[in-house]
Amino acid sequence: MSNHTIDESQRRTARVAGFTFLFAIAIVILANYGINFRLIVPGNAAETARNIMAHETLFRLNIACNLIYVVTVVVLLAALYVILKPVNQNLALVAAFCRLVFALMWGVTALNTLGALRLLGDAAYLPVFRPDQLQTLARLHIAASYDAYYVGLPFWGLASTACSYLWFKSRYIPRALAAFGVISSAWCVFCAFAFLVFPHFDAKVNASWFDLPMVIFEMALGLWLLVKGLSPSGLAGADRASNRAQPGAA
Repeated sequence: MSNHTIDESQRRTARVAGFTFLFAIAIVILANYGINFRLIVPGNAAETARNIMAHETLFRLNIACNLIYVVTVVVLLAALYVILKPVNQNLALVAAFCRLVFALMWGVTALNTLGALRLLGDAAYLPVFRPDQLQTLARLHIAASYDAYYVGLPFWGLASTACSYLWFKSRYIPRALAAFGVISSAWCVFCAFAFLVFPHFDAKVNASWFDLPMVIFEMALGLWLLVKGLSPSGLAGADRASNRAQPGAA
């Protein structure tokens, strides 16, 4: 069997990847819009602390969402490696490694969030700090969670750029969709590094636009893989067309 032939395991894995893309996006939307944006008050550590303690179970659900998202990223990196390995094993491995680093950063996010909750708790050693100090420390832990995300963001972008290139080369999905993936993912990498080097870069480019185009791509890709699956032609079809074009080909 040619390395470019799409086998049944790739087709099954593509469906898994499609579902996981969409499920991961749903988890992030739930964590951010359903929980974080409701509890965290920008510039007000005391109000944020009061919201967290008044809705502790909801805040803990946010931590669980972070860990579930880590699992989805690990599932995705394994699925995409299986699908794209026949196209270019080395590049697929690099993409998997970058996505693993991104998953680890989300693990750090969960750890920092849990640390904020501990600072607002009733442990015996906490009374040595004033309440306002604990609230500020807790807010700093939450801010560190966002820092972990932005440290992981270029790795997510690099993984998506590499995979998008392999999608484009393989013809497993429409090349226009893959090309959009390359452009949107490369844009995310650029913005992520620019933001790390120039802290006020988000004043010129809204931070939500760093990864939004790439999220739209991954949502479209997830829907395509779940509904359509891999293209039946793929690289195998491209190879057959090339062979027919050669003089003397059967």
